[in-house]
Amino acid sequence: MEVTLGPITAIPEGEGRSFQVGPAQIAIFRGRDGGLFATQAECPHRRGPLADGLLGSGTLICPLHSLKFDLSTGQAENGDCALKTYPARLSDAGMILVDLKDAS
Repeated sequence: MEVTLGPITAIPEGEGRSFQVGPAQIAIFRGRDGGLFATQAECPHRRGPLADGLLGSGTLICPLHSLKFDLSTGQAENGDCALKTYPARLSDAGMILVDLKDAS
């Protein structure tokens, strides 16, 4: 199920935002290099708000305990855990589209 979350301009480059989509809360990240990523909104350890983490070169650092995640795969740098990720893309009109059925 692909959902439209709004315009890409709602997320500044290098930042993330959380969105409630039905029962799921997801985080969308807009990289400075144009990358667009979607993950679960909370860290699996302490439920930290991932959208508040530090974003850089396709990686995210959790704001609560500095665990580093690869946003393409969801894998933690130390391999202990992983984030649920979702395919995300931009429409021709610049709207954020996320496919919630193909989560990994």
